[in-house]
Amino acid sequence: MIKVLHLISGGDTGGAKTHIFSLMKGLKGLVDARIICFIKDSFYEEAVEKGFSIKVFPQKKRSDMSVVKKLRDEIKKENFSIIHAHGARANFICMFLKKYVDIPFVTTVHSDYKLDFKDNFYKNLIFTNLNKIALKSFDYYITVSDSFKDMLKDRGFKKDKIFVLYNGIDNENIPYYVSKDEFLNRYKIDYNGEFIVGIAARLDKVKDLTTFIRGAREVLKENTDVIFLIAGEGEELSHLQKEAESFKNNIFFLGFVNDNYSFFNALDLNVLTSISESFPYVILEASTMNLTSVATDVGGIDKIIFDDETGYKIKVSDYTALKGKILYLYNNRDKLEKLGENIHAYVNKNFSYKSMGETQFEIYKNILEEENEIN
Repeated sequence: MIKVLHLISGGDTGGAKTHIFSLMKGLKGLVDARIICFIKDSFYEEAVEKGFSIKVFPQKKRSDMSVVKKLRDEIKKENFSIIHAHGARANFICMFLKKYVDIPFVTTVHSDYKLDFKDNFYKNLIFTNLNKIALKSFDYYITVSDSFKDMLKDRGFKKDKIFVLYNGIDNENIPYYVSKDEFLNRYKIDYNGEFIVGIAARLDKVKDLTTFIRGAREVLKENTDVIFLIAGEGEELSHLQKEAESFKNNIFFLGFVNDNYSFFNALDLNVLTSISESFPYVILEASTMNLTSVATDVGGIDKIIFDDETGYKIKVSDYTALKGKILYLYNNRDKLEKLGENIHAYVNKNFSYKSMGETQFEIYKNILEEENEIN
């Protein structure tokens, strides 16, 4: 059986975490997959709870390279076939580890790495450039959308070394979630049957929540029977709160929400306004609750949202179009319900954790076959 070591920071809470957990479940019985992370946080605790094989090799800080020797010894002891990295921290460590281990190194590109640290000048200057260098050291790449594969090719990465693996979701075991009333009461929201529109995203420039807020403002000029919820935290918070000051009674900043399904269950409509995306889990997760999404037409979103069939796409920054879709769906609840049913069925058929695991397994086999031919 192919034996793969996954490396990830361990501080992950968003799509990368969901990707790993769905992948590990999908690979069960196909691959001996194990995880090592470098921060002991909720990622580790949840992985243990799910029964995944995981260890922590703690780093005191990002520059602590003592983990390289520990990883080298672990890889040789366990005789791994492939090293699979996720994220900038793991990529950087692999750049040094590769000097000591003669097996294939692959990394999954979950996002546009040039935008990962866009909101922080220091991190953008240092970590973005380090990640650019580290990425060049890998043998193979996996992207979570065809558009990201094109992005890598355009940036000089060899196209025959790039594979595509769309995100999959565990659609058999939806986590426990609370009722709409209980969720809204948690945040002291006075709910009287209003139409609820929400977005779950980091509060950073890449997610462009300014467009969400401007769309909300335009909606409320015509219809005040709408509540807007924002689930997430980040450096844009104060700026966004100022943008929403004029209608603060209709918009609520919830901070980080650790039970996404309770959030989605409270919504009538899900929105995503990113200027860059791969293949976002927030749409997959929302679909499991029969929840329709309106999203910007970026990344792999066109592989899941088909206008007037499973939801609606809008252009980046087009808050006027967002307003139009919200008001249309407010006035056409039967259509809203049908779109939700359609996207639920489509995701179940095409983006399950099982299909994700099977595709990843084939990628691993292709990598090992190519390596055998080279050697």
